Amino acid sequence: MHPALNFAVKAARRAAKIINRASLDLDRVKVSTKQHNDFVTEVDKAAEEAIIGILHDAYPDHAILAEESGAAGRSDFQWIIDPLDGTTNFIHGLPQYAISIALAHKGVITEAVIFDPNRNELFTASRGAGAYLNDRRIRVSRRPRLADALIGTGFPFRVFEHAEAYLAMFREFMVKASGVRRPGSAALDLAWLAAGRIDGFWEIGLAPWDMAAGSLLITEAGGLVGDLEGEPGFLDSGNIVAGNPQVFVQVLQAIAPHLTPGLRASRTAKGG
Repeated sequence: MHPALNFAVKAARRAAKIINRASLDLDRVKVSTKQHNDFVTEVDKAAEEAIIGILHDAYPDHAILAEESGAAGRSDFQWIIDPLDGTTNFIHGLPQYAISIALAHKGVITEAVIFDPNRNELFTASRGAGAYLNDRRIRVSRRPRLADALIGTGFPFRVFEHAEAYLAMFREFMVKASGVRRPGSAALDLAWLAAGRIDGFWEIGLAPWDMAAGSLLITEAGGLVGDLEGEPGFLDSGNIVAGNPQVFVQVLQAIAPHLTPGLRASRTAKGG
């Protein structure tokens, strides 16, 4: 295991201890609202501080991009951190959330960790070295047809300007896919896709820390990741499609008729 990945795993496990301890007494967890339907707890902040502390001690010159504290430092190396992806689930006691940590070098994701503290499942990947779940190699599914595929997604919950286009896409998959699932943690959804548990995924309006680690897991597991038009700008646009190679193409085909000018232009507008 690459040393940077080792430190990321250590950081994720430290954050998990904080999250697990807090989950035992959710009534005492203080919750505040960042914006409409976007919540943060003291647990998110404490977990993020623990992660940054470990990574900063190991790599003091590396930059940080974290959900709660934002961007810090300037370096070719940047850690991209979501200390608790699925905060709304966590607040309600729904055990579907994860810690996501990625390392980018000159904008390219090179290391990835997603840790599910409820199932004790550790997903890891290093560029060029494959993807793993608890030290077992994982691969995307082999289902070739959208009609047989289970598709993951996330509903728009902060910004609703693309809600109509999203609902049209959702309707398409209700008809054309075997099933559609919305568990509530994009990072974990992407990790599950890498492990073959779902066959495809799409979502609109995500942040880089929701996608960074999961995107490397998927490509190292033999899958494909892109924006809504299959291009590489998903980290900038916030719009993502992923899947095994066959389903990826069919997901793009299914959503193409419903892409509005705003969704097509979002990659360019945000510098992707």
